[in-house]
Amino acid sequence: MSYLLSEDDRRVAGNERDASNFDFASLYAGREQQRFDLHSRHLNEMWVRVLKAIGYDVGFVRGSGQYLFDRDGARYLDLLSGWGVFAIGRNHPSVREALTSVIAADLPNLVQLDVSVPAALLAERLLAHAPYLDKVFFANSGAEAVEAAIKFARAATGRAGLVHCAHSFHGLTYGALSLNGDEVFKKGFGPLLPQSREIPFDDLAALEEALRGRDVAAFFVEPIQGKGVNIPADDYLAGAAALCRKYGTLFVADEIQTGLGRTGRFFAIDHYGVEPDLVLVAKALSGGHAPVGAVLTRKWIFDKVFDRMDRAVVHGSTFSKNDLAMAAGLATLEVLESERIVENAAAKGERLLAAFRSMAERYELVASVRGKGLMIGIEFGEPRSFKLKAAWNLLETVNSGLFCQLISIPLFKNHKVLSQVAGHGNHTIKLLPALTIDDSDCDWIETSFEAVIADAHKAPRAVWSLGKTLAEHAIKAKLG
Repeated sequence: MSYLLSEDDRRVAGNERDASNFDFASLYAGREQQRFDLHSRHLNEMWVRVLKAIGYDVGFVRGSGQYLFDRDGARYLDLLSGWGVFAIGRNHPSVREALTSVIAADLPNLVQLDVSVPAALLAERLLAHAPYLDKVFFANSGAEAVEAAIKFARAATGRAGLVHCAHSFHGLTYGALSLNGDEVFKKGFGPLLPQSREIPFDDLAALEEALRGRDVAAFFVEPIQGKGVNIPADDYLAGAAALCRKYGTLFVADEIQTGLGRTGRFFAIDHYGVEPDLVLVAKALSGGHAPVGAVLTRKWIFDKVFDRMDRAVVHGSTFSKNDLAMAAGLATLEVLESERIVENAAAKGERLLAAFRSMAERYELVASVRGKGLMIGIEFGEPRSFKLKAAWNLLETVNSGLFCQLISIPLFKNHKVLSQVAGHGNHTIKLLPALTIDDSDCDWIETSFEAVIADAHKAPRAVWSLGKTLAEHAIKAKLG
């Protein structure tokens, strides 16, 4: 394999002829300083420009649990966790041990004309958390799970229609994109599935109107929406499930981000006592190492797809039940249970929500705080006082949602806290930390947000400081 490496790579790896001695760690260390140049040349240059413009080009070189470390050794608290992938933290030793044991075992992986023992074991463990469901279909990602659910719903019902909610996010492949509630992701990629219809979130009357024609195969909904951390009324999801039953529509709970303990329950749907027809999981199930997605469903739905022997492979994916992904999933579920991580998410989430609600009472820029477990949104809104309102309007004139950069950039630069805005043009900062955070991490979060929010109230000085920072980084990115 050494002939596939560049001359620089072979020199760094220290061996030009014998691929059996290939040293990835040395290769990584030798080329790490070139990461942004390499990405600009061979991958997404626009993303490199974004990182440089906002000052996030520090070069992370190590991850452990809830922490990231840059090339200078500085430690950061990661409140993004790979968009929720690292629920049990980065590089958990139990997952790593499981994966190395699989590699060492010389297992007959992906025989295809056989069945997978690890896949059967993982399916069994997953279904134990949803005893009202019977079957599992494995995929390689959350988007693939959504695509599978679309096909399953249409096959099971004989209908073509699909309903989703405004501000929803279900993935970026074509079927999943057709269920996306944000036009910024759709622009330039149409036409999408014409049978997809969007309705307001948390609106039972709108849902009933959409289902009344009895032509809708499935209603796709995130129990808590990721884009904005939007939480429904207590009776919404149960009411939606009842309407789906009334009109013969399948109820699909997209738990790709909310599942596996994120909200303080194994599934977010568990907060509402609802039993969906299909539950979609991914992200955290990977343990952060081996991509995996899954559709949990009722037997009668599954049997409508795989209804004859000649249709036993009518839907599938080459790598979907690979041993590494299945082992990562099994190890992740074991860690969640043995380390009581779901319970920790509930407790730490309750503490943080209380702290942020206290800030909302004291700072007029904090409009609302919402969340469950360790899926938390802090929404900022137009202030009451004249001076702050003028600064707010100035930023909004430049770019809707820009104010959140007044929070996220200082959090990163001054407090080593990595956070994210909850969506395009959104005024909400979203927290998705590892579910393993402890009280000292909560102290770090609360102290950092308190300082940054307090400083934001010193506008317009903070506004001009932000503008200066963004301008400096934009010039740096242009020259770099």
